[in-house]
Amino acid sequence: MAEYIFTERNGIYIIDLQKTVKKLEEAYNFVRDTVADGGEILFVGTKKQASDSIRDEATRCGMHYVNVRWLGGMLTNFKTIKQRIKRLEQLRKMEADGTFELLPKKEVVKLQLEIEKLEKFMGGIKNMKQLPAALFIVDPRKEHIAVAEARNLGIPIVAIVDTNCDPDEVDYVIPGNDDAIRAVKLLAGTMANAVLEAKQGQDTLEEAGEEEAPAAEEAAGESAEA
Repeated sequence: MAEYIFTERNGIYIIDLQKTVKKLEEAYNFVRDTVADGGEILFVGTKKQASDSIRDEATRCGMHYVNVRWLGGMLTNFKTIKQRIKRLEQLRKMEADGTFELLPKKEVVKLQLEIEKLEKFMGGIKNMKQLPAALFIVDPRKEHIAVAEARNLGIPIVAIVDTNCDPDEVDYVIPGNDDAIRAVKLLAGTMANAVLEAKQGQDTLEEAGEEEAPAAEEAAGESAEA
């Protein structure tokens, strides 16, 4: 992390904000381009200072998130994780179609507890049908299992990297304070904005295609008449 340090005061390292801005722009462009190409981003941050921001910003931009605990094998054993997600969908369906009303109260309580547990740990990835194209991580040191799984599968990592982290494990380093709630929210929000920019571009292209189709048909008709 030495290259990102501006100075040191009383044993506290001060990050060079100019380098943070430069690296943040690189990460922004990568996330935007990844989503524009059809990829999805998994937001990860389970520490107390990051949990709410990760959930809120991932939800705002329509991406997936893990903000309570990273379950081992969430990426490398995704097949099993999908089975647990399918179980959650099944229970929700039973709850909605009135099946619970036909069961003994004791059984219903048991199933509701199962739903609560599955929602807690998998609620943020229940719509994730395939492996993400990239991860955005707050504190790769704490989320070392997620980092190891992503690296094992060749999935790029964007991360807020504090002075106590190893930047060599991250593809797109954002030097920053991962313990400051406001800083985490700002940086997570910037990544969410990159996703939204990419989606807006996709919507614009789709709209242009829809407008061009009738025009092309009309032009083709005129040519045929001529």
